Amino acid sequence: VPVLFKQTLENTEMEEGKSVSLRCELTKADATVVWKKGEATLQASAKYEMKQKGTLAELVIHNAEPEDA
Repeated sequence: VPVLFKQTLENTEMEEGKSVSLRCELTKADATVVWKKGEATLQASAKYEMKQKGTLAELVIHNAEPEDA
């Protein structure tokens, strides 16, 4: 059975230099989630924090800049 999005990402506006959180909900708990920006796969770092609990996946971007759009 394929994993689908129950709740997709929504456009979010934020202030430069602040943190922003992007969340999506999946149809299957603990499915592997890969966050990308264009073709580049994002890796956990001081800038990008990935969280996943059950069916909820979250990406937190710290110190957001216009290039993070």
